[in-house]
Amino acid sequence: MSGPMPWLDDRESRRDVRAILPEARSVVVVAQNYYVPVQHRPNAAGKISRYAWGDDYHDVIPEKLDRLRERIREIVPGSVDRRYTDTGAILEKEWAVRAGLAWQGKHSNVLRRDIGSWFFLGLVITSADLEPDAPVLDYCGTCTACMDACPTHAIVAPYVVDARSCISTWTIETKPDIEIADHIAANLDGWLFGCDTCQDVCPWNRFATDVGDTRFAPRDGVTELAPEAVVDLQPEEFRTRFRKSPVKRTKLDGLRRNARALLNKKS
Repeated sequence: MSGPMPWLDDRESRRDVRAILPEARSVVVVAQNYYVPVQHRPNAAGKISRYAWGDDYHDVIPEKLDRLRERIREIVPGSVDRRYTDTGAILEKEWAVRAGLAWQGKHSNVLRRDIGSWFFLGLVITSADLEPDAPVLDYCGTCTACMDACPTHAIVAPYVVDARSCISTWTIETKPDIEIADHIAANLDGWLFGCDTCQDVCPWNRFATDVGDTRFAPRDGVTELAPEAVVDLQPEEFRTRFRKSPVKRTKLDGLRRNARALLNKKS
């Protein structure tokens, strides 16, 4: 149920990191908190997912992973490694669970009791033979808040998300020349880029802590963009406004498409 992301279906080849680094003996997984204590306005239209408010994590995390790699090489001289931040054929969430960093919630995002789910993952695959941590328990219990709140009912069963119904998939990963399906457009719930609903309602996110890093703070204090303005956004303005921002992934045509869907819902 991966929708427009068929690369997710080849799970076996993505699970064996020795296909990337034949000498691999360990996978070190780290979490980068990105929470800032700002909320979307109630009933806002043109909402941007929290992870995309500031700088692109692909530009922020690698330098930190490189420092970790240096430390591992100091501990185990001669070891070799590779690093990843959502950029390769790696099942980051599965490795986070196996590494004892987090558990995977019913919304499929990974969770920690101390910071909830507002964090990015980074991995270092290394030839160093390190002592593993034990997996943590699943603390979702009987809670179904994420499943109940999903605007498009994309969480079809605990721990199972149908990407074909997910707002984030439609507004980020779907090619710009494909219009958002009517049944999805009718239930966008104000989201222009991504969707945080399942995380917003998660009880564990009441423990979220301020990252204290301005790189993840909303640019110019903006967490929403008026759809009316987006449909008229010009290429140069798009490039300037979203330089080194995750929002650039959807491209200008994709963002305009999303805005049109929101405007059609209002009309």
